[in-house]
Amino acid sequence: MIGKRPLTGNAVVNSKSLLQVSTRKRRKSFIGLDWQLYALLLLPMLYFLVFKYIPMYGVTIAFKEFNMFQGVWNSPWAGLDAFREIFQMRDFYKVLRNTMMLNLLDLVVSFPSPILLALLLNEIRIKWFKKGAQTILYLPHFISWVIIGGMVYQLFSTNTGLVNHLLKGAGIGGIPFLTDPLYWVITYVGSGVWQNAGWGTIIYLAALTGINRELYEAAEVDGAGRLRKIWNITLPGIKPTIMILLIINIGNMASIGFERPFVLGNPLVTDVSDVISTFVYKVGVQSARFTIATAIGLFQAVVGLIFLLSSNYISKKITGQGIW
Repeated sequence: MIGKRPLTGNAVVNSKSLLQVSTRKRRKSFIGLDWQLYALLLLPMLYFLVFKYIPMYGVTIAFKEFNMFQGVWNSPWAGLDAFREIFQMRDFYKVLRNTMMLNLLDLVVSFPSPILLALLLNEIRIKWFKKGAQTILYLPHFISWVIIGGMVYQLFSTNTGLVNHLLKGAGIGGIPFLTDPLYWVITYVGSGVWQNAGWGTIIYLAALTGINRELYEAAEVDGAGRLRKIWNITLPGIKPTIMILLIINIGNMASIGFERPFVLGNPLVTDVSDVISTFVYKVGVQSARFTIATAIGLFQAVVGLIFLLSSNYISKKITGQGIW
């Protein structure tokens, strides 16, 4: 038998060029078949480019003695002076502590709430009741925190609140929901659960639809009850979704929204209600100290990135699930 002749140098080059040409043709054919999807993808890419990436040059304000009349590039460099000033502020450590504390409580209380709601909604067999419950649970998400703040004051105000009127009428006595730091934190976390829990169920309900129904039928044949099916089928089925959202939430531990603590806070509870976002507003915006405000924002971003990478690494090591 005649053995195969080895490829010469020119033959190897020609085979590589042919492979590259075929790869290009396949890519062109993919783009040609799905060009509508690629065109739709350009819109979000353009959004992130214009509103997220291009404005990142403003981070340089944290290292400059910013003057709005001179602009970002013409303002003199200040090095790390802004960061030194921030870390010498006692109030900064207070607002950092409050931010971490409130976000941790939100993570412990608010994160499991949509999971539990989704599991309960998934077990409802009456369709009209299930749809009605979903609609009612979604509605608070569309109410702004300004309106929610007014509702909270009307319900939980110490002297005029409806809840305290009922408690006093029952002989229990009023509870300082909005003036005592401990009760204020409870009110803060509870109002967040009320607004966001229903909306968060959307993702989990979508994940539940991807679970194979035959698994439930097999479990019924084996005599498994509802709780057993939830524990052994439903929760493992949505585990990847839970882990991804948990990692994202941990990554946001250093950042906090402005509206919620600003609207619900008052001078009597500043020791727990002042957070980084309100601190930036007071020190950076109201006092026109844009360098300080930008430096705090950069610090938040770096800490958030560290939390995100760490939580993703730990999650992949322990559970095998991660964002990437």
